[in-house]
Amino acid sequence: MKNKKILIIAGIGLLIALIIVGNLLKKDRGIEVLSEKVTRGTVQQKVTGSGQIRPATEVKVSAQVAGKIIRLHVKEGDHVKKGQLLVELDEEKYRANVERAESQLLAAKANEKKAHSELQRTRQLFKRKLVSTADLEAAEANFEAAMSNRLQAEASLKEAQDALDKTKLYATIEGVVTRVNKEEGEMALGAQFQEDVILVVSDLSVMEAVVEIDENDVVNVELGDSAIVEVDAFPDTTFKGIVTEIAHSAITKGMGTTEQVTNFEVTVTIDRPDPRFRPGMSTTVDILTKRLDNVLKVPIQAVTVRSKDEIEGKNKKKSSRTDESPKIKDEDLREVVFVIKEGKAVIKPVKLGISDDTHYAVLSGLQEGDEVITGPFRVLTKTLKNGQAVRVKQEVEKD
Repeated sequence: MKNKKILIIAGIGLLIALIIVGNLLKKDRGIEVLSEKVTRGTVQQKVTGSGQIRPATEVKVSAQVAGKIIRLHVKEGDHVKKGQLLVELDEEKYRANVERAESQLLAAKANEKKAHSELQRTRQLFKRKLVSTADLEAAEANFEAAMSNRLQAEASLKEAQDALDKTKLYATIEGVVTRVNKEEGEMALGAQFQEDVILVVSDLSVMEAVVEIDENDVVNVELGDSAIVEVDAFPDTTFKGIVTEIAHSAITKGMGTTEQVTNFEVTVTIDRPDPRFRPGMSTTVDILTKRLDNVLKVPIQAVTVRSKDEIEGKNKKKSSRTDESPKIKDEDLREVVFVIKEGKAVIKPVKLGISDDTHYAVLSGLQEGDEVITGPFRVLTKTLKNGQAVRVKQEVEKD
């Protein structure tokens, strides 16, 4: 029994010793990291924004004269041609105005004719010195007044005819009726300074994506930049486009709050839009801006920051509290990567250029083929030190 206890104690001691030795060996092998090679390739910078699809040409059809809608000749979704009759308003009042204006014009013409005859007769009598100069001047003035009345009557008739013509609304473009706001029997207000839209006709053959771009990114966007358009209603499908307009005025949301956001509208004309596109569909657009080919590139996750003193190998005094690190000013931080050389992490300051979703373009500080540490995130950003022993984690293949 005594020998059995001795064997158990010895086994436990051996196990503890093996664990200690294993930890020591693991420590000697270095901290486990992920890595990737620096390669050459293309880095395509892009700016992303979200917004909506809308037609490049959209006409809001509204009445310029007030009246009851007595006939709607189209419904939403109908295709219309330029010049096609869309809406008829009640014209009874306007037709009466035309008839009244015509009657007034006839009277004005008759008065003008009478005044002209009197003027001719007065001139003949004046030549024979049978009337005075005052009589001649009065006849001339009477004729001019009659002529003026006739011109006014003609203008009134034109105005009344124009109002009558405006009781019929026609399509000014070829397109599709995308919205109908009123029904037969409703009143069209006919406001000239504030639209009372009856329906909307859109040219769906040319569609645009209007998106909002952050103020920090819009400076990189230029007219003519190509774009990739994704429409939520068409998953797994992308469309090509080109930037055709960049707004000069900002759209500010949350003014005066900590959540204030300033964006600018950018318009992208879509190449070969799907006939099923509808105005108002949600879209996300990637605008392709700067591009570098055959450039050194490093994974984004490999880039971190370290203080200038740490890069230069200087040791700063720690805070009086053991759990605090010395505070570092932002201006003292530098962008760096860690390169694996002979099993150790070597800190390398880098100068970076543009980036895409996965890589930075490297302007200086690295060479093609360098093996850079890409993770784990906490190790790379917090604990990894220059010269620290590391070992690359071997990826386990999955079935």
